[in-house]
Amino acid sequence: MDLLALFLPLAQTSGDVESGLKAIALGVGAGLGTIGPGIGVGYIFGKVIESVTRQPEMRDEITSIQWLGFALTEAIVFYAFIFGLIAFFL
Repeated sequence: MDLLALFLPLAQTSGDVESGLKAIALGVGAGLGTIGPGIGVGYIFGKVIESVTRQPEMRDEITSIQWLGFALTEAIVFYAFIFGLIAFFL
């Protein structure tokens, strides 16, 4: 089955096929753009728990590095969202 034919009924509800397909592409792109950072954040916090368990005296230093890694990983979600919006409106 053709992928366009699968999503075409969803796009035709607004009357404009092109804008409907752009909206679908934005949703799929934003969804795929959040999978990687979600895995990365889970990996970061899992490794922090493991590190603090092995060396409890390093907890403060590990926690500060953890938040830096978390912020950098979450920035990828915002980049994916912004690029999706730019692609949608261009």
